[in-house]
Amino acid sequence: MTGTLAPAKQLTPADRCDRCGAQAYIRATLPVGGELLFCAHHGRQHVAVLRDKGAHIQDESARLSDTPASARNDER
Repeated sequence: MTGTLAPAKQLTPADRCDRCGAQAYIRATLPVGGELLFCAHHGRQHVAVLRDKGAHIQDESARLSDTPASARNDER
């Protein structure tokens, strides 16, 4: 065993925030096992403390500002 984490799967629309039920964009994998999912809003509130406690943070909140391909194709 190498002790490294396997790459986390990308979060999908089916992944929901554990606080409010909105789409999750942040996954916190806890050092004792398990994970917490957060929307961008609740992730910003909790991620610093979780990181300080040793959680691995997967933050995909930048996807919120991505322009969908269908919108780019309409800009001709």
